[in-house]
Amino acid sequence: MDSRACAVKWVVLAAACAVLAGCAAPRRTPAPVEDRTTVRPGTIPAQPAVAALPGAENAGKPGYYTVRPGDTLLRIALESGQNWRDVARWNNLDNPNVIEVGQVLRVAPPSAPAVAAAPAPGSAVPAAPAASTASAAVPPASAASSVARGTATTAPASPAPAPAASGPDDEIAWAWPTNGAATVLAGFDEQKNKGVDIGGRAGDPVLAAADGRVVYAGAGLRGYGNLIILKHNNTYLTAYAHNQSLLVKEDQTVRKGQKIAEMGSTDTDRVKLHFEIRRQGKPVDPTRYLPPR
Repeated sequence: MDSRACAVKWVVLAAACAVLAGCAAPRRTPAPVEDRTTVRPGTIPAQPAVAALPGAENAGKPGYYTVRPGDTLLRIALESGQNWRDVARWNNLDNPNVIEVGQVLRVAPPSAPAVAAAPAPGSAVPAAPAASTASAAVPPASAASSVARGTATTAPASPAPAPAASGPDDEIAWAWPTNGAATVLAGFDEQKNKGVDIGGRAGDPVLAAADGRVVYAGAGLRGYGNLIILKHNNTYLTAYAHNQSLLVKEDQTVRKGQKIAEMGSTDTDRVKLHFEIRRQGKPVDPTRYLPPR
């Protein structure tokens, strides 16, 4: 065997030894990765913290109301017999145009004795779909506003107002909110009508039924059209709906018999005045308070 053949033989033997040595070396495997997202048997997965809604500690207490889907600040205030601006102030609402479902609102003056919490506000329109927030729908007051003509719907049943002891606030000399020629189209009905509907012609004067202060003038409460709400004392509010135009502004003081609006047909199917008297926020039959005609 020549020297060249010997060299080739040794190269082949060296390569074979290297292969065998590699096969004999132990294989290294990657370290196992622990899946920390898997819940181990017998343990409870951690739940994200849920912040309590404002006022939750007062839920169910007298003088407080828990916001429900479809509620607005204006309607809550009306059903509680309060000025919506007062309710916003009592609850330190940074933006009174937005309230949250489940939020608990104070609906009685902080210095007043406890009163029963307001019931779920009745709605003059179908309830809004459930949502995490409910718009307060409190637009700016308007001295002469008008909205597109629509169709008013009746309100669902509401609890009959609880009897209350008479006091100085009950001594009001009421007057009809329209002239003597107007006729009553629909009377008070706890199931269907929270006031009386009085007929007339477009532009007929709408009069304040008693001395008071304007706490709302606008078209922000659906089903009422152009609306005026007067607060007469700590007990009584009156509401004047479907007006053609509004002649007073919020916070304005008015006298009994003063012209505050003109009759119209906003958000209803004909010219009429829908008139309500609310005692501590609860609708009562106006004909029991107004003088006979």
